[in-house]
Amino acid sequence: MAEGGGGARRRAPALLEAARARYESLHISDDVFGESGPDSGGNPFYSTSAASRSSSAASSDDEHERPGPPRAAGAPPPPYVPAAQEPEEDESGAGWSATLRDRPSPRFEDTGGPTRKMPPSASAMDFFQLFVPDNVLKNMVVQTNMYAKKFQERFGSDGAWAEVTLAEMKAFLGYMISTSISHCESVLSIWSGGFYSNRSLALVMSQTRFEKILKYFHVVAFRSSQATQGLYKVQPFLDSLQSGFDSAFRPSQTQVLHEPLIDEDPVFIATCTERELRKRKKRKFSLWVRQCSSTGFIIQIYVHLKEGGGPDGLDALKNKPQLHSAVARSLCRNAAGKNYIIFTGPSVTSLTLFEEFEKQGIYCCGLLSSRKSDCTGLPLSMLTNPATPPARGQHRIKMKGNMSLICWYNKGHFRFLTNAYSPVQQGVIIKRRSGEIPCPLAVEAFAAHLSYICRYDDKYSKYFISHKPNKTWQQVFWFAVSIAVNNAYILYKMSDAYHVKRYSRAQFGERLVRELLGLEDTPPTH
Repeated sequence: MAEGGGGARRRAPALLEAARARYESLHISDDVFGESGPDSGGNPFYSTSAASRSSSAASSDDEHERPGPPRAAGAPPPPYVPAAQEPEEDESGAGWSATLRDRPSPRFEDTGGPTRKMPPSASAMDFFQLFVPDNVLKNMVVQTNMYAKKFQERFGSDGAWAEVTLAEMKAFLGYMISTSISHCESVLSIWSGGFYSNRSLALVMSQTRFEKILKYFHVVAFRSSQATQGLYKVQPFLDSLQSGFDSAFRPSQTQVLHEPLIDEDPVFIATCTERELRKRKKRKFSLWVRQCSSTGFIIQIYVHLKEGGGPDGLDALKNKPQLHSAVARSLCRNAAGKNYIIFTGPSVTSLTLFEEFEKQGIYCCGLLSSRKSDCTGLPLSMLTNPATPPARGQHRIKMKGNMSLICWYNKGHFRFLTNAYSPVQQGVIIKRRSGEIPCPLAVEAFAAHLSYICRYDDKYSKYFISHKPNKTWQQVFWFAVSIAVNNAYILYKMSDAYHVKRYSRAQFGERLVRELLGLEDTPPTH
């Protein structure tokens, strides 16, 4: 026994080094925005601070755990006591077993990254126009002029209107994108002479001319006979944007399905009244993305419209698994047969969906919640908490085919469903304050990728266009443009152009604005 204990002590550093090597092998970018900032606090599902425990309640089934009896210093952790009277026979009949077998992770031989090599002299505009090229902007010019003509035929002539040009449309976009850099609530503040005014930008176009373009701006002026869905005014732009994403970038194997932080600018949240906040929270759509977890590049966008206040509306369905399963299927419709590993939150995770994806060559790793997830087909014993909480890091696993259901304890019970990682391979969560917490490899992988997306979202929300129109299609349009700018910066950081001029995300945005306005010879001031 003494020799066994000594061997375990000798193996511990090697295990820790192996865990760190696995973290390195995930190839997660340390700072996609080229800026330093505070840590986002780590993953919510395994945070150890008292403050973070409340935020993680939803992921750990919103339970209040009873603390176990104190242990003497140096005493071993108590054994994991399973729930009483587990229905083992019923679960074995359903295919679930506590007998585990090793299985390799899905092979991935593709090389992710940009599909084309941009020259070192490439500008911010060059990267942006990979997604929003001139032919798309020219179509906006045509549609805006068509709408202005039809509008005036119906409501009377507008003597101050002149047809918009391509240069003016670029400047119009530049003014809107500038609000993502200044975080200014109103784009008209550029001409105000106040704190957010910018004389060099204001001289390019008069405020009156900008407001006229804003009044008539359209991507699709009129509904066609085939258009039946509510996004017809912006759908061609979304399709073009998606085509640009697909042709410019190949994602890594690991990806995340989630809703990005698009609700509000943090500055607005801190200063607005409660009434304003309630009013602005009434968005009529939900925006979901499939995102490369190694680079932050958003691969695909899905917009779900609220169809009304009835039982089929978004508000009624937003916590129902059938809606989120439909969203996941739509986001992964082009991912079949590529052995991608998709990380999902509780609202998407379900046995039925994961088995369906596995048949298509898509593998998953998702966090489960008995309150938010579709738990159909899962063993009840794994969804029931024991009367006495186990020690941190202890876990139970049951397996059905290639699917593993993991119940892991870390100041709360956290459950994972995966067919992407072997249930017998061990990992470790490395926390600066708490040290190393043992866990299955699937938990370690989920932690690493979720932590990166959390850090990405912390900065991602800062660079959304602050202009908030009333019309739903315009809200979707400006959110999509914001995503295009962020993706353009990610490609810039992965190119040779970044090694020539190392722009931060704010500098890149400012540079893009100046190039859109024809002021490209002016260097960024940040």
